[in-house]
Amino acid sequence: MAKIFIDGSEGTTGLRINERFAGRDDIELLKIDPELRKDPAEIKKLINQSDVTFLCLPDAAAMEAADMVENEKTVIIDASTAHRTLPDWAYGFPELSKEHREKIKNSKKIAVPGCYASGFIALAYPLVKKGVMPKDYPVSVFAASGYSGGGKKLIASYEEEGRDKKFDSARMYAWGQTHKHLKEMKAITGLEREPLFSPFTTNYHSGMLVQVPIFTDLLSKKMTPGELRDFFASYYEGEKFIKVMPLGSAEEAGALFSDGMAGNDGMEIYVAGNDERIMLATRFDNLGKGASGAAVQCLNIVLSCDEAKGLNL
Repeated sequence: MAKIFIDGSEGTTGLRINERFAGRDDIELLKIDPELRKDPAEIKKLINQSDVTFLCLPDAAAMEAADMVENEKTVIIDASTAHRTLPDWAYGFPELSKEHREKIKNSKKIAVPGCYASGFIALAYPLVKKGVMPKDYPVSVFAASGYSGGGKKLIASYEEEGRDKKFDSARMYAWGQTHKHLKEMKAITGLEREPLFSPFTTNYHSGMLVQVPIFTDLLSKKMTPGELRDFFASYYEGEKFIKVMPLGSAEEAGALFSDGMAGNDGMEIYVAGNDERIMLATRFDNLGKGASGAAVQCLNIVLSCDEAKGLNL
């Protein structure tokens, strides 16, 4: 039975990981005394008693916790931004390649992808890797997320009684093009420039839609919408967490709703458009495949069990 410690178990990501462990008989959760949850000595003790520790912490705290590891058998699965682009950390998106899955399996240090980054990289990584999209393509990304991705402070702003009415509308942000996921989005895909990124949150709890518009004449290999849809279907063939939807599919009157995968730990890929302009999109739960679900999937790979164990697909 694997001993698991969650450092930051009271945060949004940590709580969802705990939910995914309900009913599992192959793990033992190591729990910290609430009065000692910020005690470095107690945290260090539990990290080194564990087989796997999840870090659900701000970046600085995650780096401090990762440095506490002394037990050579302890695996760290970090949900923060701190380690995602470091070469000695496995990037926790196993569907990207056989090499990614193998590195997760064999690594003691695993970085869980960011939520927006997951949706973008699922689209851009295969295109760049297979030479369909040139590395210098001027990529734009438009994304909508539930407010749960903003952490406790933003969640409180949306859920407090008598909240400001401005939260009834879309909240556009990251205007300065310094969003913390941009570094990861560029580094993991191999693009030569960071994307132009326009995210927003609005009045629903969880779920995410990430859109990447494509001008086909700027691709290294011009493809029709049908060819691109089949390209993704072939690339992700056999992957139970990623479902490539029928060409041009939508729920109602040509629309997609960004909370359609809330509560699910998988991801959908959509392709629509015409021979000149194509819209690519991923839809998933920012707390699922975009955070806690991906973290538990990585744990399952480490434990050599069904990757979907304890997850909702």
